[in-house]
Amino acid sequence: MSKLTSSELNSYLWGAADILRGQINSQDYKNYILGFLFLKRLSDVFEEEAEKIEDRERKRKTPEAEIKKIAWEDPDEHQFFVPKRARWSEIRKISQGLGDYINKACGALEDQNTNLEGVLADIDFNSNKLGDARNRDSVLGRLVSHFSQIGLKNSNLAEPDMLGRAYEYLIEKFADDAGKKGGEFYTPRKVVQLIVELLKPKEGMRICDPTCGSGGMLIECAHYIERMKGDSKNISLFGQERNLDTWAICKMNMLLHNLPDAQIEKGDTIRDPKLVKDGALMLFDRVIANPPFSLKDWGSESAADDGYGRFRYGIPPKTKGDYAFLQHMIATINDKGRVGVVMPHGVLFRGASEGRIRQALLEEDFFEAIIGLPSNLFYGAGIAATILIVNRNKPKERKDKILFIHAAEHFEAGKNQNRLRDEDVARIVQAFDAYKDIERFARVVPHDEIKGNDYNLNISRYVDITEPEPRIDVKEALAKLRVLEKEREAAKKKMDESLKELGYE
Repeated sequence: MSKLTSSELNSYLWGAADILRGQINSQDYKNYILGFLFLKRLSDVFEEEAEKIEDRERKRKTPEAEIKKIAWEDPDEHQFFVPKRARWSEIRKISQGLGDYINKACGALEDQNTNLEGVLADIDFNSNKLGDARNRDSVLGRLVSHFSQIGLKNSNLAEPDMLGRAYEYLIEKFADDAGKKGGEFYTPRKVVQLIVELLKPKEGMRICDPTCGSGGMLIECAHYIERMKGDSKNISLFGQERNLDTWAICKMNMLLHNLPDAQIEKGDTIRDPKLVKDGALMLFDRVIANPPFSLKDWGSESAADDGYGRFRYGIPPKTKGDYAFLQHMIATINDKGRVGVVMPHGVLFRGASEGRIRQALLEEDFFEAIIGLPSNLFYGAGIAATILIVNRNKPKERKDKILFIHAAEHFEAGKNQNRLRDEDVARIVQAFDAYKDIERFARVVPHDEIKGNDYNLNISRYVDITEPEPRIDVKEALAKLRVLEKEREAAKKKMDESLKELGYE
């Protein structure tokens, strides 16, 4: 049998959405499809492992009865042990009460594997969202039939990391389908790639995303290390996500990318940070995030009594949480740590308490670069955004300076959404690495100039983006003028001759 290609797998998986489209809200059906994909993948890999164990035991001359027991009933032989009732072959046998059966199968799977706890529990396959009992059985039965037509064993796939990439593909498609809501769990891939390439994570580092969504930023850090010929297993990944559905998607994403050791916590990062050790915030080498823009209900009521000292530079306004997230991130980087975060442009120039926080951060010399992005890159946010690069350990030549990059005019226009291209990402990264002035694109600005502008960090104040006046070649212009004068004289002479012929003097 020919192996499943990446495009074939993506197309087939997205076809599952057609079964639910029109049946339930587009914001909800991603959980069912991703849940089915995860269940099928775990079951198929378990079966594949069991078959290999059988072959191994037969070579050892183990009695046949013992072989079956070792291969199919011993949890220690498997990365994830799938109890019998959760195996795909058993699920396929059920025609009535299918939603309830799958719920119990998911529960049994989680009971057997502690690192899966909560991953599938919040997906209710017996929900009224899928209609009455008869309709639920019909819809779920069609999904089971659809997923049964493809094999998700490693031996079925043309490339080893295909499942992880297919999962990311589905998340991106679901974000596109969900529109504004998509921004709650997904950041466009090229934006993620850009921030990671600016932060340059390395082997041995501890990396955190405190608002991790579906985990794309953490996974891209692993991909980047692989592209740099490093070992992606030799990093420690951490994240926190308050939306339980999105947390579950993130956990599945990590497992399908073979990153089972990633520590992903549930909860509100500002009100209840979970990445804590011995009563103090854990510290990281890199922090990367796309927190919700200008969140109104961010937790201002408890900020003054924060037990972790995160708001030492000031408490943000009650209705805008941008600087709450930024200060949390700064509080969680070690003495050589860096932050890469997406923020709305307002953080660069808004006054009052935000202005005072911005001044304090600048006086601490935290800002390394401020990058203006094109508008309409993000789901649910048509406004232009900015990337802030914060560094606790700026190189000597970058101290008391900030690099401003105006990248808002470099993108591919889309029908519904703009996109960064490879060349756009490369241009920004090259400018950041060079850290020097580039006409109409980048400028290194000393702190004294920024202080003179009352700590306003608006990019247009520092990078001149006006079109240069065209240069005039005087000699060339005079030569053209002489030609025009000769043409005018010739035309006048011809007109006079014509008038004379008509009897006009």
